[in-house]
Amino acid sequence: MVSVIVRSALQKYRGLWLPGQAAVRAMSSSSSPGSPYTTLAISHPAESITHVELNRPEKRNAMNKAFWREMVTCFNEIAEDPDCRVVVVSGAGKIFTAGIDLMDMASDVLQPEGDDVSRISWNLRKTITKYQETFSVIERCPKPVVVAVHGACVGGGVDLITACDIRLCTQDAWFQIKEVDIGLAADVGTLQRLPKIIGSRSLVNELALTARRMYADEAKSSGLVSRVFADKETMMAGALEMAGEIAGRSPVAVQGTKINLIYSRDHSVAEGLDYMASWNMSMLQTQDVMKSAQASMEKKSPKTIEFSKL
Repeated sequence: MVSVIVRSALQKYRGLWLPGQAAVRAMSSSSSPGSPYTTLAISHPAESITHVELNRPEKRNAMNKAFWREMVTCFNEIAEDPDCRVVVVSGAGKIFTAGIDLMDMASDVLQPEGDDVSRISWNLRKTITKYQETFSVIERCPKPVVVAVHGACVGGGVDLITACDIRLCTQDAWFQIKEVDIGLAADVGTLQRLPKIIGSRSLVNELALTARRMYADEAKSSGLVSRVFADKETMMAGALEMAGEIAGRSPVAVQGTKINLIYSRDHSVAEGLDYMASWNMSMLQTQDVMKSAQASMEKKSPKTIEFSKL
C-alpha cells in the first residue's frame, strides 16, 4: 500500500516558471546591506530557493582567502535554514570562476609556517583539509544544490561543481582541471568526485593529467552536466525553474533522497539498501506522504500542498 501511495505522490507536476529575463534579474540580486560576505551575494529569488552567487566579477570570481571561509559559513547556515529547500549557485560577471586566486593564496600554500619539515607538513595538511571543507560542506548540505556555469570554470571551479548535485552550463562554457599546469595535484575534491560523475576513467585521467579544456558538448556527452543552454539568461531561467520543481516537493522526501544518493555512491548496494531501510522506517511516517498522495489523486498541483518546514 505504501509503495502505491509513494508512486502516486511522485507523479510529475508543472513546476515554478518565470519568464527568462525576470528570472535572471531575480537570480542576480545583490546581497543585502550589511551582508557578512565579501565574495558571495546571497538572494532569495523565489520561495524556498536560495541563490549563492560568486561575486568577485572584477577578479573573474577568483577564489581568495575570504571565499574559502565564507563558503563554509554560508552552506552551514543554509543547511540549518528551514526556509530553504534548494540552492542555486552561479557566478557574477563574464565567467563562472578562474579558480584559485594565486596572488592572495600564495602565503598559505607556498610559505607554510613551521620550525622543521614535520611541523611545516602538519601545518600544510591542516591548510589543505580546511580548503577541502569549503566544497565538502556543499555535498554535506542536505538541500539539493544546482550549479549553473557560464564561460570558464577553471581549477577550483571544477572542485566546486563536482560537489554539487545538478550541473548546468551554457554553450560557451568550458572546464579545466588546471592544477598540473601550476605544479600540483588537485587536492580539494576533483580527483575524488569526478571519477564518480564521469563514467570513463580514461577521460578523467586525460583531463587531470593534460589540463586540456573540456567544452560544453563534451561535458554533456560525458555526464559532467545534464543540460546545456544557449546563453546565461536562459540557463538561469532554467535553473530557477528546476529549483522550483525541487522546492515544490516534500522536503522530507527531497533531503532524504539526496542523503541516500550520496551514501549509496560511497557504499555497496547491500549497504545502501540497509541504510535506506533504516532511514525510511521513520521517514515514511511523515504526513508528507499522505498529503502528496491525496493531492495527486485530486489532480491538484503539489504547489497547493503546505509542507511543514524541516
